[in-house]
Amino acid sequence: MFTGIVEELGRVVAVERLGDSARLRLRASTVVEDAAHGSSIAVNGTCLTVVEFDGEGFTADVMAETLRRSNIATLAPGDVVNLERPMALGGRLGGHLVQGHVDGTAEVLAREPGERWETVTFTLPPQLARYVVEKGSIAVDGVSLTVVEAGSDRFSVGLIPTTLDLTTLGRRQPGDLVNLEVDLLAKHVERLLAHGAQVPSGRPEGALFEGVNVR
Repeated sequence: MFTGIVEELGRVVAVERLGDSARLRLRASTVVEDAAHGSSIAVNGTCLTVVEFDGEGFTADVMAETLRRSNIATLAPGDVVNLERPMALGGRLGGHLVQGHVDGTAEVLAREPGERWETVTFTLPPQLARYVVEKGSIAVDGVSLTVVEAGSDRFSVGLIPTTLDLTTLGRRQPGDLVNLEVDLLAKHVERLLAHGAQVPSGRPEGALFEGVNVR
């Protein structure tokens, strides 16, 4: 589990194509300080498993499903990526609950500079639109963000100077592809309701979800 707070910017050193999978070598320092074989590291919001590491970076295998759903398939040597280690149990949840399981990709539509921030608008895949709400949370390339506006086919976020400086979102331009992970809680609630969630024994009816009368 991650929080969407990027720890460092890494750089792709090599990409080895292996049929329907791939192996990535990334240069990094902070995220490998306590790495071990089998550790998880989020790369642009995609949870990958460390297979090799040293003081200069790590190597990770990428399976076909990840390549199909994320922008990892587009990475090339020299590209900069967002990196985050999993949250330690008992640590501060600075962003929101992020699994590192990318739901889909979107394109940057526009950037609007402000006095000390930027508003960035992205496309929104139809199958994900129902999970994205104004003032809700979303992870874009692994960065925990608050939705400013949400429409049927697009959404926008506000980026503060720290986010612009310390993540890849400060470099993204119209047409660039980004990874999206929508709110985990929204997906679970939807599935519960779709399958006729029942009130647990001993709990008053209608009290399972605040604001939702489940009977």
